[in-house]
Amino acid sequence: MDSFLKLGTRGSPLALAQAHMAAAALEVAHHWLGGRVETVVIKTSGDKVQDRPLADIGGKALWTKELDAALVKGETHASVHSMKDVETERPAALCLAAMLPRADVRDRLIGAESIEALKHGAKVGTSSPRRAAQLLRLRPDLEIVIFRGNLGTRLAKLEAGEVDATLLAAAGLERLGQGSIGVPIPIDVMLPAPGQGAIGIECRSDDHETLSQLGRVNDHQTSAAVRAERAFARALGGSCHSPVGAYAAIKANEVYLRVEILSEDGKDRIADEARFRVGDDTKAEALAKSMLANAPASIRRLFAAG
Repeated sequence: MDSFLKLGTRGSPLALAQAHMAAAALEVAHHWLGGRVETVVIKTSGDKVQDRPLADIGGKALWTKELDAALVKGETHASVHSMKDVETERPAALCLAAMLPRADVRDRLIGAESIEALKHGAKVGTSSPRRAAQLLRLRPDLEIVIFRGNLGTRLAKLEAGEVDATLLAAAGLERLGQGSIGVPIPIDVMLPAPGQGAIGIECRSDDHETLSQLGRVNDHQTSAAVRAERAFARALGGSCHSPVGAYAAIKANEVYLRVEILSEDGKDRIADEARFRVGDDTKAEALAKSMLANAPASIRRLFAAG
């Protein structure tokens, strides 16, 4: 049976789980028989290099550039992404056409019952500048260890004693059937990354048939929230070196956006919030520019470097 739609995806267990979720949602929405949406695994640069921080080897584009190329060439009809891993500036030829309903946006701490319970000087594994800065703000005594790889790799490193604890996205753990691992960190303690917990599906901007097909599975609240978070991050003009937390909640037709930006060592932090109508993301952009203008020099310098 020929497929109707080819979905490009990375080959990690989490990426495949998310691609299968997208495929299943499309088949249900269109009443297609199982198998009419095909997942096409594409090896990305981000999967090939595991021993260095993402920001040091090209940033978030390492997760997307090969998927983008396959899409532009017509080898796939759409790409499935973890939205927290998608750079905020995207090619004009591509369009984020749909987002599935958002999962838990929180981080989960694995290896201790709470951040406070970590022993003095504990080693915490993470490759996220946001998580590192947030942890160091709360616990300056902690030692941050660069930690990359899929879930199995990170848990194996933790078990081997390379670190005392690590942080992973609750949504990814749930999608891999590991939702009971670790303890959730409240968003009041650690704001998530922009787009965390959301699965996006992207296609070519001029592919009107695929745009229409994908639109059937778009969750409008998730889309509105993530677009507001990404608008804030994009207006900052930072990079993968830039610790940014953002979380938007949608009530009625209003966005409630909570945000923070930090220095790498967590010593400096500026936080704010805004309320605005859904779709008026200029308010998120204005908030970012205002915060950056009033931020300590350590933060302004960091974002200027991006």
